[in-house]
Amino acid sequence: MASHALTVGFDLDMTIIDSRPGIKAIYQALAAETGVWIDTDLVVTRLGPPLEEELANWFPAAEVPAMTDRYREIYPTYGIGPTLAMPGARESVEAIRALGGRTMVVTAKYEPSAKLHLTHLGIEPDVIVGGLWAERKAEALREHGAGIYVGDHTGDVRGARAADALSVGVTTGPCDEAELRAAGADVVLTSLTEFPAWLESYRA
Repeated sequence: MASHALTVGFDLDMTIIDSRPGIKAIYQALAAETGVWIDTDLVVTRLGPPLEEELANWFPAAEVPAMTDRYREIYPTYGIGPTLAMPGARESVEAIRALGGRTMVVTAKYEPSAKLHLTHLGIEPDVIVGGLWAERKAEALREHGAGIYVGDHTGDVRGARAADALSVGVTTGPCDEAELRAAGADVVLTSLTEFPAWLESYRA
């Protein structure tokens, strides 16, 4: 890809979408099925890392693979409908397109679930890659020549830095500005509502 081409990557949960209501509903359904108590309010305050890491807080290690499969099986039923686009998400994608750029979503989420969310919300990035967390996000960012990666978690900052991409943090997830900057974020915005104006000034 030409070095001047604009390609911007985004994280998904709490960056492009507010998946908290849907994810809470999924964990409530798992708790009802299994009889295992899960603090669903706590779960949705720490979205970002791989699903297996969260499930390991509530189920014995030997049960995590089966619970992961069950979570993904019921995800379309409980997880898609309640999920909303984050403020500024659509406008940010449109701002990149208006500059002739390309957009991609790189997420730790199971890729079929990520695609369901984006289709449901009518947000159409050029590329969607799932199943990558933290530094491993750099694999997709490098492959597609992303020069900017936007995310709400320190893991997203680490992924951007591993890809030698500009790290743009948003404080709409579990990490505040101090945490994002300490992890190495180059820019921190309060939300994607600020992204189009920032992008315009950055390109200028």
